[in-house]
Amino acid sequence: MSVRSKAIAEPEAAAQQLAERDDVRNIAIIAHVDHGKTTLVDAMLAQSKVFRENEKVETRVMDSNDLERERGITILSKNTAVTYKDTKINIIDTPGHADFGGEVERVLNMVDGVLLLVDAIEGPMPQTRFVLKKALALNKKVVVVVNKIDREGARPDWVVDTTFDLFCSLGATDEQCEFPVIYASGFQGIAGAEPDEMAENLEPLFDMVINEVPKPVVDQNAPLQMLVTNLDYDEFKGRIALGRVNAGTIKTAQQIKIGVPGEPARSGKVNEVFIYNNFKRTDVEAVGAGDICAIAGLPDVGIGETIMADGAEPLPTIEVEEPTVRMTFNVNTSPFAGREGKFVTSRNLKERLDRELERNLALRVEPGDTADTFVVCGRGALHITILIENMRREGYEFCIGPPQVITKTDPDSGKTLEPFEEAVVEVGEEYNGAVVELLSNRKGEMLDLVTNDKGITQIKYKVPTRGLLGVRNAILTATRGTAVLNTIFDGYYPYAGDITMRENGSLVAFETGQVTSYALFSAQERGVMFVKPGVDVYEGQVVGIHQRQGDLKVNVAKRKAATNVRSNKDATVVLNEPKQLSLDDCVEYIANDELVEVTPVSVRILKNAKMDKKAQKQAAMKK
Repeated sequence: MSVRSKAIAEPEAAAQQLAERDDVRNIAIIAHVDHGKTTLVDAMLAQSKVFRENEKVETRVMDSNDLERERGITILSKNTAVTYKDTKINIIDTPGHADFGGEVERVLNMVDGVLLLVDAIEGPMPQTRFVLKKALALNKKVVVVVNKIDREGARPDWVVDTTFDLFCSLGATDEQCEFPVIYASGFQGIAGAEPDEMAENLEPLFDMVINEVPKPVVDQNAPLQMLVTNLDYDEFKGRIALGRVNAGTIKTAQQIKIGVPGEPARSGKVNEVFIYNNFKRTDVEAVGAGDICAIAGLPDVGIGETIMADGAEPLPTIEVEEPTVRMTFNVNTSPFAGREGKFVTSRNLKERLDRELERNLALRVEPGDTADTFVVCGRGALHITILIENMRREGYEFCIGPPQVITKTDPDSGKTLEPFEEAVVEVGEEYNGAVVELLSNRKGEMLDLVTNDKGITQIKYKVPTRGLLGVRNAILTATRGTAVLNTIFDGYYPYAGDITMRENGSLVAFETGQVTSYALFSAQERGVMFVKPGVDVYEGQVVGIHQRQGDLKVNVAKRKAATNVRSNKDATVVLNEPKQLSLDDCVEYIANDELVEVTPVSVRILKNAKMDKKAQKQAAMKK
């Protein structure tokens, strides 16, 4: 055989080794927040006989994180698998909130198709656009699931039409626009090919997955290649790497190499291999190409690295979009520092943030102005506050600064560019004016305003990201808690100018001590208080919202002289209920000269002493 004939024959032989795996399907469930992903997975697990008949099963079983259960949102993507008609279906539940889009981008590398859930009333929402754009860019097969079909007022035809328009606006190909549609109710555990022809279970949905999601096309005989897309940790097994086997087979006790393109690979050994069988992780001897598995025994492996055998090349690393918001983390310097936390030093902070970087690809950590300060950059304020909440529950004590947007410089014009987001507000028609005024004052540009026949208006704005910092509470106040706000990153545009973020100043504690009823009675006339009697406060702590602009120092620890008490009536005072602030509320509230003190027990707001000194120095220079 000539050299040329041999060269032609070799690729043909390689191509012939590629084969479809009919026994496996890999899917991710993607949707806008609160469109029912986790509830649908619950129903799929239940109907696949994953649990024993007498086993107690919690709702939203995939939301295993305490924060996920408390907030009712999915934060971390999770794997499970069910078996239907001798076919194993690997299912990945993904977050719906825009701030956790980095999780969605990662897991799409593991699957061949996606179930795009769309609410039967709301239709496509901002996050629907984001996750669908990622799926189409990776050329994943999309199955549209019109969920919550049992809701009163469901409009499935309109939802399918608007979803088609969304496909077209994202530049989908003709083939992608011919997406299959299934109608379902995750809550009732039913599905059907037509809205008025629902089966008694989810079999039509399972059949749709088997028939429409592409079978993995893999080479079982090639050298091992597996891209690590997620990390887990086990107290006994250590770090566990998760991913899809792209080629070859991975086996227990196998000697492997770990690397990324363009860099030398390092050696390692696989101790154990697991697959997801129903809702449990099961030990196996080997996993072939096309399946999703977990591996123990590689303590230094990271997300985006390739686990491979000799003769294989590393796969391209995972890339996610850049962060848009940053916050400073620094050692607690308040007078109460060290009282309530277990991990309080800068070394503790650095070690914890380094650990987070290993699995949170959308996060960035940069050194701050001092050795005790770190700048944490994320996809949004919620992305970072979830990390803060997890850290305080683990025993960490530290201070955080106000969220700030990350700007860029246009290389052509030299102008400053800032991130903008598309904000969609759903609210009763009577509150339209309040929402429009609020978003317009924050440099928002109205894109659309539509009112349906039930008096609910959907208002769409393009707003600078910094204009949305703290806007959620303001909108809820202006609409008496009836508005629903959803946002999604839109892009970088020219700087929009100064925005007035907060009209009211703060009430600041004048001295350290215990709050008294007597002092609060006079202080509450100045504004809304955050504290109640018996609570310890320190000088410089923010104890309330001033009813006017500018800060005001108040003495909430002042005690009444005993000689002035003439009767029991004179000693009785009527106090207003203090405003309870959560961590998210505090982050939204603080101004540039304030910090949030975070401990396992308390969340307090304080004035930034460094900023005060800087302001005093600038004032002295002006004089």
